[in-house]
Amino acid sequence: MSIEPSIINSILISNRGEIASRIIRTCRKMGIKSIAVFSDADRNAPFVEEADTAVYIGASPPKESYLDAAKIIATAQKMGADAIHPGYGFLSENAEFARQCAAAGIIFIGPNPEAIDNMGSKSKAKALMQAHEVPVVPGYQGADQSLEQLQQAAMDIGFPVLLKATAGGGGKGMRIVHQVEDIDTAIQAAQREAKSAFGDDELIVEKYIASGRHIEFQIFGDQHGNAIHLLERECTIQRRYQKVIEESPSPALNEVLRKEMGEAAVKAAKALDYDNAGTVEFIFDDQSQDFYFLEVNTRLQVEHPVTEAITGLDLVQMQIEVAQGMPLTIEQEEVKGKGYAIECRLYAEDAANDFLPVTGTIQRFQIPQVDGLRVDTGIRSGSEISIFYDPMIAKLIIWAASRQEAHRKMQYTLRHLLCLGTTTNQAFLLKVLENKDFQLGQYDTHFIKNKIDLEALQNDALKSAELASIAASVYGWQKRENNRQLLRSIPSGWRNSFYDYQQITFLYKEKEILVKYRYQQATFEFLLADKEEKYKVQLISATDQALQLEIDGIRHTFQFALDNGNYFIQHEQMGMIQLKEKPRFPDKGGDKLEGGYETPMPSQIVKVLVAEGQEVKSGDGLVILSSMKMENTIVAAEDGVVEAIYAEEGKNVEAGFLLLQLV
Repeated sequence: MSIEPSIINSILISNRGEIASRIIRTCRKMGIKSIAVFSDADRNAPFVEEADTAVYIGASPPKESYLDAAKIIATAQKMGADAIHPGYGFLSENAEFARQCAAAGIIFIGPNPEAIDNMGSKSKAKALMQAHEVPVVPGYQGADQSLEQLQQAAMDIGFPVLLKATAGGGGKGMRIVHQVEDIDTAIQAAQREAKSAFGDDELIVEKYIASGRHIEFQIFGDQHGNAIHLLERECTIQRRYQKVIEESPSPALNEVLRKEMGEAAVKAAKALDYDNAGTVEFIFDDQSQDFYFLEVNTRLQVEHPVTEAITGLDLVQMQIEVAQGMPLTIEQEEVKGKGYAIECRLYAEDAANDFLPVTGTIQRFQIPQVDGLRVDTGIRSGSEISIFYDPMIAKLIIWAASRQEAHRKMQYTLRHLLCLGTTTNQAFLLKVLENKDFQLGQYDTHFIKNKIDLEALQNDALKSAELASIAASVYGWQKRENNRQLLRSIPSGWRNSFYDYQQITFLYKEKEILVKYRYQQATFEFLLADKEEKYKVQLISATDQALQLEIDGIRHTFQFALDNGNYFIQHEQMGMIQLKEKPRFPDKGGDKLEGGYETPMPSQIVKVLVAEGQEVKSGDGLVILSSMKMENTIVAAEDGVVEAIYAEEGKNVEAGFLLLQLV
């Protein structure tokens, strides 16, 4: 049966941030009107201005805006949109939303709802792949979810095994079990977590691949039965079960393996009658060279620019074309990869603190000029990183002729990119790129845990903070010089005892850095804390945003941003350092309340787990917080009794908010 193509003249983008901006670019290229939707938090976001028109759809929490399917469809109808592009996340893999779009006469730019449904359950997906001869990880998925059956399945497979919730992702309801003694406890814990996260406690039991790599193949199908793959992406470098670096081609694959995996990916696509962009994820066993199906992501992936870079294709344009009913314009034998591409995800998070997400306002965001660099972002200078959404700031994508060249350019980019105003994972990403094992392509899913010393990263930052404190001192000195109107004939820093040092103390996190300096004959002499080493410093040039200093004969350039007494300082070698000048006099109201528990970051209070007067033990959960799509539980540091509770469920609070007090 022939399919009559539809014409899409306008698209409502039911998403936000960098992916909304990305879709808008292709709409503009194709002459299609783009309609953005936005929440309170995104009112001043770049994507809202970039769209041809934008519509306010509700409050900042996603369930009141970007997850409100009825509101989004009503907005599309009101604005006369021909189609809705869901991006990734939010409603992108919601089969019911796709059906509602169709019922409303709106084209859903994604796969058919049946394909989404079939991949929504890991157990159903695995059974379907087995039926179509796609290799799957040995394991058990079945209706009998009794403790006895799951125990026996683990015994039959052999340890270690992996327990996975069938309904979810992101590491929830997932446990690695290394020995039989731990299986009962692990099953029960995984079931509880899955039930809480997804409302479904069904598990599958699989052989655990100890030295595994995540390799995914981009697939594309159309409504005429055609299906192809667009080569692979290596996505093994992960933290919290989430990707942070992706590259292509994979350093682990030869042409034979690439052909076999690509053919398996196309089999998966045809098993689903797949008709848009998707990704087939495989786990690849480094030891045996075997690969197994993991899942199909039934949407455009965050890392799709890697594929675009090596193939020269516009995947969003292809999505729109096949959604209109057009056949694919490229055949499998025409798909060729050229050169090499790598993507690093820049997040607002503290890598040294278990990658905890952080908030803040981006005071300065500047992208270096590097040949082959593409930056997909939804922020600019002045943008706020809020508690409501994923903390990703930008995707940095480099294309080059070779892997070595691309890695070198990415390192240069990470050293020179300015993102001042909040803590980011920029230094962590650079640490990964500089690692010899990574450069050789010798890594697995445990790479960050086993090969990246986060404590050393913190120690390096502390050393950098000492250098930054010199720059901050000169920056402050120069500001005072510029503002000095009276007694200009008296030398700066004049005191009764001329040879005494001026002193200033900076705070780097909780660490105090005492700086001593004096200025004579156009030269500074610096002492740091109790160290005997002296630094000879000359000011070469200064602006409101940058300093050039010569320190012991070496020229250094420091970039600055200031916000509420915080110095954000960027240097090519030391990365970004945040310092705060310690007040000369103590804050009378600054003492912490004994037994008090505060929010570590701006958060929404999800659930209070205790009541006033309740006895708690060390390690007991007190309050569950949600920030940036992640839940964190505040636990008791010691035994005690809950004296007072100040937390209210559903309330949004700033960092440092007093939640409760124990005595």
